[in-house]
Amino acid sequence: MARLTSLSRSVAGHVVLITGAGSGIGRATAHLFADEGARVAVTDLDADRVGTVVDEITAAGLEAKGWELDVTDPVAIDAVVGQVADWGGRLDILVNNAGVSFGRPIDDPDFEDAWHLSIDVMLTAHMRLIRAALPRLREAGAGRIVNVSSTEGVGGSAHTAGYTAAKHGVIGLTRSLAVELGETCITVNAVCPGPVHTGMTSAIPDEAKVKFARRRVPVRRYGEPEEIAHGILHLALPASGYITGHALLVDGGMTIKNN
Repeated sequence: MARLTSLSRSVAGHVVLITGAGSGIGRATAHLFADEGARVAVTDLDADRVGTVVDEITAAGLEAKGWELDVTDPVAIDAVVGQVADWGGRLDILVNNAGVSFGRPIDDPDFEDAWHLSIDVMLTAHMRLIRAALPRLREAGAGRIVNVSSTEGVGGSAHTAGYTAAKHGVIGLTRSLAVELGETCITVNAVCPGPVHTGMTSAIPDEAKVKFARRRVPVRRYGEPEEIAHGILHLALPASGYITGHALLVDGGMTIKNN
């Protein structure tokens, strides 16, 4: 019996732009794509972190270049996307990962400020980056867009209305654009991390993390950034061209646990 046609699981030579790549999930994603042979555009609001990640990657003999990027600045988005495409000669993959986290009750005096910043960073910026990258992704012939949402995008918690609304919006944006861009062979997917050891969760005491994971997460632990990065990589592979509009839960089974 003839073997199946082999679909490529290689991103070698592909150019990927990652936002929020200075730490946590973004940093892990930058390293993983570089390890797989991609040319990585590391972008983050923190220029020092950008430099550190680029140095880490290039010290291993891999290819990366960094850009300081405030994703709430539409002019900066257009400029950086253009510079990345010029540097790489192409743009194949966009990973919208930049995020912030604020805990505010609805009646907090500063609630609206936290709300607007959450929506700006984690939803509006995704849209703007996609719009800026779209011409280059079309040129790539089979572009990949991966948006980082959250388990908060399929559920909700108290005091996180801005964050939760933004993450729900990311899934809606992902699904709508998957339909709109399908005929161009550009796929649009989302990854929804559960509890992960990142800077956003660093203030939570270890004892509280262990207690939460044992009670709520079937695998009984927090995830690691690299585990989320592997979900992102999978959705960006050439072989994943028939996966689009999907919200991939990478949460240790948390969202399916009923007791």
